[in-house]
Amino acid sequence: MADQRAQLIATAQAMQPAGLNRGTAGNVSVRHGEGFYITPTGMPYGQLGSDDIPLMALDGTHQGKRKPSSEWRFHRDLYASRSEVGAVLHAHSPFAVSLACLRRDIPPFHYMIARFGGDTIRCADYAIFGSEGLSTAALTAMQERTGCLLANHGLLVTGRDLDEALALAIELEELCEQYWRACQLGEPVLLSADEMAAVQEKFASYGQQ
Repeated sequence: MADQRAQLIATAQAMQPAGLNRGTAGNVSVRHGEGFYITPTGMPYGQLGSDDIPLMALDGTHQGKRKPSSEWRFHRDLYASRSEVGAVLHAHSPFAVSLACLRRDIPPFHYMIARFGGDTIRCADYAIFGSEGLSTAALTAMQERTGCLLANHGLLVTGRDLDEALALAIELEELCEQYWRACQLGEPVLLSADEMAAVQEKFASYGQQ
């Protein structure tokens, strides 16, 4: 399906102008049939054509002339375990990386944290890139969430589709920047559990349904 691969490439190419990535870091995928398309490893996004996009099966095999991203495991495991996930995006954006290197969850300093499904953005435990251990840690941090940080690494988000995944990645990086800046001035005042629960309830009927 060339159109879906073209949309995947367009999403990958939008990451750098959005401040999410530089060079060939990060990766994006989109569910396709019983598997998923994913960006290839080590290729500049500006050079990608549709035939450069590997198609992966959930058993870890792939079709196509290019090798898939080294991070394919957490993409595969998210698709296999969560039927609502239609796209996955991972980025090495500067403020997310800064907080991930502190291995800190982002607390409810701002109500938009609730957009990611809870009252915190968790930071997954550290494991080396591309490993099964990293995928396990990421899935634990993503339980009932659509975004997390990866310790000493970057951010990870899921969306219903590529547009939502990109929007959530931009939102998460913005929240990381806001939290980082607030911490320069002092200790942010956090919203209570009740206040965050009210936000989540309001989000359930917010926007175009």
